[in-house]
Amino acid sequence: MTTLTVDIRKAEPRDADAIADVHHEAWRGAYAGIIPHRALNAMINRRGRDWWAQAIRRAASVLVVEVGGKVAGYATLGRNRARELPQQGEIYELYLRPECQGIGLGSRLFSAAREKLASHGLRGMVVWALEENSNAIDFYAGAGGRDVAEGVEVFDQKALRKVAFVWD
Repeated sequence: MTTLTVDIRKAEPRDADAIADVHHEAWRGAYAGIIPHRALNAMINRRGRDWWAQAIRRAASVLVVEVGGKVAGYATLGRNRARELPQQGEIYELYLRPECQGIGLGSRLFSAAREKLASHGLRGMVVWALEENSNAIDFYAGAGGRDVAEGVEVFDQKALRKVAFVWD
């Protein structure tokens, strides 16, 4: 019997290729049919290996979850960008490879990201999700997030509503 280990750690520059692959797969899975095709392709193509290597080197907080030594997902986090919300921390992104979803890895990565924000002294947290991304909406509601605000993101002249979930 083979035992697979699950590890969550700070991303390193050597993870850039794997994170770019996760980003590509997860965004296609989450947003195909929601974000217009041309805008989605442009967003994915902008975030290749070099972009991720730079983000990691710039000391951006990027966590990865590995299963058996292979990157299965990532989270980016830092200070809350929405000044109208009192929570100090924010998870900007949390994505898993589609085949790694629904088995608890997202919950583990989410908890690690919350702990990382708290260890930096940031009280409370916010996460934004596109309203049409029902998997994300269900995940954050199930994790105890309170839906407290709405906003709009525009992609190729298509306005999409987004929802802010908060934890105090």
